[in-house]
Amino acid sequence: MDNTPLITDDTIVFGLLMLSLGFVFLTESIKTGFWPKFYKIVPGLFMAYMIPAVLTTSGLISPEWQTVTENGTITENSSNLYYVASRYLLPAALVLMTLSIDLKAVFNLGWKALVMFFTGTIGIVIGGPIAILLIAAISPETVGGAGPDAVWRGLSTLAGSWIGGGANQTAMLEIYQYNQAKYGAMVFVDIVVANIWMAIILIGIGKRNRINTWLKADISAIEDLKERVSAFSEKVKRNPSLTDIMIIGAIAFGSVSLAHLCAGFLAPFFSDVVSGIESPTTRNIFTFLGSSFFWMISIATLIAIGLSFTKAKNYEGAGASKFGSVFIYILVATIGMKMDLTLIFDNVGLIAIGIVWMSIHALLLIGVAKVIKAPYFFLAVGSQANVGGAASAPIVASAFHPSLATVGVLLAVFGYAVGTIAAIGCTILMQLAAAG
Repeated sequence: MDNTPLITDDTIVFGLLMLSLGFVFLTESIKTGFWPKFYKIVPGLFMAYMIPAVLTTSGLISPEWQTVTENGTITENSSNLYYVASRYLLPAALVLMTLSIDLKAVFNLGWKALVMFFTGTIGIVIGGPIAILLIAAISPETVGGAGPDAVWRGLSTLAGSWIGGGANQTAMLEIYQYNQAKYGAMVFVDIVVANIWMAIILIGIGKRNRINTWLKADISAIEDLKERVSAFSEKVKRNPSLTDIMIIGAIAFGSVSLAHLCAGFLAPFFSDVVSGIESPTTRNIFTFLGSSFFWMISIATLIAIGLSFTKAKNYEGAGASKFGSVFIYILVATIGMKMDLTLIFDNVGLIAIGIVWMSIHALLLIGVAKVIKAPYFFLAVGSQANVGGAASAPIVASAFHPSLATVGVLLAVFGYAVGTIAAIGCTILMQLAAAG
């Protein structure tokens, strides 16, 4: 089927995304009339995500499409904007937002951040089998299938993605040998359900004060970190010169190039090491070490943490984190562009499993946050470090304050490390649930 969007040129699509972001920021800055009331309910970050989704849904733009020639030849096409944003702008943003980090204050955030992260992981592990049991009671055929077509095998890839990331998802596909012809439907469920949940989290950020009050959360450590960074930023604040801006660009993209260079060596090296492990289970647990994205994000963050101990941190005064925020918003727009809202009504059964699954993850997080009085920040970032990984955890964290982006990355790296082994545990439970 030819589903070519109206606009296929990335140059024009990027312009539309930037116009969308400009519209959001312009309307958010208006202090009277309709817009202040609107943004009191709907956060600007959510709008930055939804407008591109609407553009994709309308058929104006698309992340992927097929063209069919007159003789029936099908060509697969895709936009490169998400790739560029996630591989170049995301690590650059992490560097600029981490420059002024106060590591001591980050560690002072305490044990609740880790508890909420692992609660999110447990929510995914138990959510899968519970979702299968609930949906099976209504529609047994939705969770059926035998051999390579067994739905639980496909859902194992969701577990890998929602606890770790793309490398863990691929590992689960390899371990459980799901029918690759049907794998596209699982990828679709992953995108739809994860993006719906991210949208809900973004809306919650706008109501975080009310949520924190309900949770009876102690937000003093987070406020202390924000105040430390803000105080430092105010102390070194200056009107940026062209030299300042160029050096900020050099720091950001020089670090990105070094991260890519190191990742280019480390990913193949560890891929060879891991492929040499005899035990298939052990081999697949460490598959994430062969991911260049994992190494690129980790190295960029480590470089930035190193720079935070040098005079480079003073460039926060010239607006380093603001440039980082620009890159993050562009990434948000490209993620939003991947969401076609009409497709939610296709594969309704699988989407239902995904929504029930994610609801269990959310309810467990809310319950534990209420018991330990954890702030909404830990709930949101703990969830996204699992479900969204290193691409979206910093987005959610920086929405609270640019200085908190590093917390999102550090937790997401935990997700990569535990992703495959936790997903295997989840899949064993899903297999038992499907058999029952």
